[in-house]
Amino acid sequence: MKVILSRKGFDSSAGKQASPIMPDGTLLSLPIPNEEDSNMFSLLQWNGKSYYDIISSLNPRTECNICSKCHLDPDLRIDSKKRQPNWQPAFGQMNAALSHLRNQKVSVGDIFLFFGWFRETVIIDGHLQYKKDGLDAHIIYGYMQIGEIISRKENVPDFLKDHPHFMYNDAWASHQNAIFLPTNMLSIQPSLSGCDVLDFRRDRVLTKDGMSRRYWDLPDYFKDVSISYNTKSWLNDCFKSAGRGQEFVMDATPQIIEWVKRIIQ
Repeated sequence: MKVILSRKGFDSSAGKQASPIMPDGTLLSLPIPNEEDSNMFSLLQWNGKSYYDIISSLNPRTECNICSKCHLDPDLRIDSKKRQPNWQPAFGQMNAALSHLRNQKVSVGDIFLFFGWFRETVIIDGHLQYKKDGLDAHIIYGYMQIGEIISRKENVPDFLKDHPHFMYNDAWASHQNAIFLPTNMLSIQPSLSGCDVLDFRRDRVLTKDGMSRRYWDLPDYFKDVSISYNTKSWLNDCFKSAGRGQEFVMDATPQIIEWVKRIIQ
């Protein structure tokens, strides 16, 4: 089994602000802007508020506007928009990032841990704001154990016809596109779903206390495994994650599997 730490959502270049840790602990990953996609921030919902309302409340100077479109991927929250019958969560990947997953032999049964840049938020005078001096960190916000990999457009089921990767015809034609679907249940913890979002919890924070978000506080046994894009990342007392690359792949030792179970439970 392999474990893939998969960086997703707003960052300093795409979106240019952190995704929010909502006051109730929800880790609301904001999909990156992309005008070639069909989803609009203003039509995606969380607890009755649009993603655009949340973004603009947190950052009144945002470059996003009410018509801005976004790349909703991974698509994990069933209640973020109207769904087709038999909908399932899905994650698409293409081109260089997909080639990296293939080169690393990622396959059915492997587990994605999705992480991103998050900041704590508070409500002040009815407005959602980033919390002054609040947590600002890389945090794991969701997971997916791979149950199926769709690599041909004609095999995409109807409920995925509105997934952004369905529309990338050139990538399908060059065999540089794929959509990952989850298992029904998590093999390492069968009482749990094969895919879900996670709320905020301290042990889901990757960033080391007092450090910038790229510096992670991973257990020492991670030093015994090779993590793609991160061949010389260990410092004396922390792990400096790569600034580039979306998918960080490693072989799952028994200790890492137990770590994954603790993160997800």
